[in-house]
Amino acid sequence: MSRPLLGKVCVVTGASRGIGKGIALQLGEAGATVYITGRTFSPNDTPLPGSLQETAKQVEERGGTCIPVKCDHTDDKQVEELFDKINKEQNGRLDLLVNNAYAAVKALTQSGFSATKFWELEPELWDTVNNVGLRGHYVASVFAARMMVPAKQGLIINISSPGGLMYFINVAYGAGKAGVDKMAFDCAHELRKHSVAAVSLYPGAVRTELINDMLSKAPPKGDTAIDNQLKIFENGESPEFSGRGVVHLLSDPNIMKKSGRILFMGDVASEYGFTDIDGKVPFHSRRVKDVLQLSGHTWLSMFIPKFVTVPRWMMAVFLSKL
Repeated sequence: MSRPLLGKVCVVTGASRGIGKGIALQLGEAGATVYITGRTFSPNDTPLPGSLQETAKQVEERGGTCIPVKCDHTDDKQVEELFDKINKEQNGRLDLLVNNAYAAVKALTQSGFSATKFWELEPELWDTVNNVGLRGHYVASVFAARMMVPAKQGLIINISSPGGLMYFINVAYGAGKAGVDKMAFDCAHELRKHSVAAVSLYPGAVRTELINDMLSKAPPKGDTAIDNQLKIFENGESPEFSGRGVVHLLSDPNIMKKSGRILFMGDVASEYGFTDIDGKVPFHSRRVKDVLQLSGHTWLSMFIPKFVTVPRWMMAVFLSKL
């Protein structure tokens, strides 16, 4: 088995389940030492379902080294203690920080996603969405950079979404994701001369534990909008697809060329030539064939090769806020 990340030290925040767990599993399988954080910590280190210990156990079953650390990313002191621990145990080495912790999934679901307008929601939703998902990313990046800059190497990846470029779910969500993307761009600017990279990574529709549960309880089909959303997730990515992307990005000797950019997982997979863990190529929002199939133009999609995508410059013009 290829283990390209032997000797690498990584941190994945919010790794008890979902995308964070998928990333941790792939990093461990590639040979990295992975510190994982979250608030779901089982008593007596029992690897209960959905706990950090369960993730750690599965990482180590794949041959990796995993250290679960209970950490509330709304508490700056706990975050600082996390990086102090890594600094002491790894002699100052840190190769990767994946900012993934997010505390608003349930709140966004309960708010009815985009059905409820911002003035109809309590202002506290902003803090629920962005205290961990934006501010927490910034705080973790501060302490990670303090280790990476002296070493003149490192990579910071912010897990974001197309909600940073277009309207999606609600105002608090979109503003937070746009902030995450801008933070990656500005961090990259200040870190460039120190040979530390920062990027924003856009997973597609990911079949997390929560999404799989929602799909199993989905209402009867018939509503076109709901049907289309279900199709995206039914043909979506496993959480480990993002993990494979992160492994390739960390292994890339030319990662500085990507620093400051927004990276779509579909583009990352195409560039490095990998598939999901089931061998399939998941839905990609820039792939013309996929968009045509989703919109019901199945007959037309048959004539479009898979490699045809919407150019990034065209997306930039269409989504420009200027």
